[in-house]
Amino acid sequence: MREPLLAIVGPTAVGKTRLSLQLAQDLKGEIISADSMQVYKGMDIGTAKASKKEQELVPHHLIDIIDPKEEFSVADFQEKVDGLIPQIYNKGKLPMLVGGTGLYVKSVIEGFIFPEMETNWDLRESLEEEAKELGNQHIHNKLREVDPDLADKLHPNDLRRVIRGIEVYKQTGKTTTHFKRLAQERKPRYKALKIGLKRDRESLYRRINKRVDLMIEEGLLEEVRELYNKGYHRDLISMQGLGYKEILAYFEGEYDLKEAIRLIKRDTRHFAKRQFTWFKRDKSIKWFDVDRYEFENLLIEVKKMVNNKFRT
Repeated sequence: MREPLLAIVGPTAVGKTRLSLQLAQDLKGEIISADSMQVYKGMDIGTAKASKKEQELVPHHLIDIIDPKEEFSVADFQEKVDGLIPQIYNKGKLPMLVGGTGLYVKSVIEGFIFPEMETNWDLRESLEEEAKELGNQHIHNKLREVDPDLADKLHPNDLRRVIRGIEVYKQTGKTTTHFKRLAQERKPRYKALKIGLKRDRESLYRRINKRVDLMIEEGLLEEVRELYNKGYHRDLISMQGLGYKEILAYFEGEYDLKEAIRLIKRDTRHFAKRQFTWFKRDKSIKWFDVDRYEFENLLIEVKKMVNNKFRT
């Protein structure tokens, strides 16, 4: 039997947290965060984590699970969620996947097949050095020799994924495209309902700007300063998160605070647009325009859809 899974997705600041908290209380659900930045400890304000009070209302999973110096991959996420969903379901609760990291949501619902392999750090470093000496296109050409389909999908400047594609082939003798094809042929992994939240662009952008101002008021600078003083530098994946990289650049004198805040707002707006573009490609998502609903009416409509999917 496939376990039921409710996914609440959409761009940042659209209103996923409020809706998911109330749904989880009404439907006896537990929330699994599908946010690639909320896994990191000590990064609370800039990642808009549910507050401690909110987390006390509803059990939350995959928040504050690793140090900002550690790496956390899509494969790691899928493995952890695959363990959590049956645990939650067997308690008589509804598993709820909530967040805006589209690749994370896709990995769980559609399922990626990841090759069994150890990370080859020597190969990665060697290819990175070659890229510095001969250019990214040179490494991209190497990928094309072994996995032309993947090469067609990746820009030469997406060096991390280009190198990963070469590494997969070197380690397993199979291409990334091969593993993706296996995943596509697999049956659906969960009985999933995907609810998408959207807003008018100007409405969403106002909410983003307001959220950034509130983050500054709540102590984002102090949060980033504490991480900075602990030695978390700008090259870490965690420190590339929105709000963190801009404040770190401000600390290092690249621009003033006013410019840092402007950049956070701008980059977050751009990020939200990319998120919506990603989710819009998924025709199975049931969309709700939040601006067109009173919250209680939105709640009623979504619960009706959930009951029709899972209670029949």
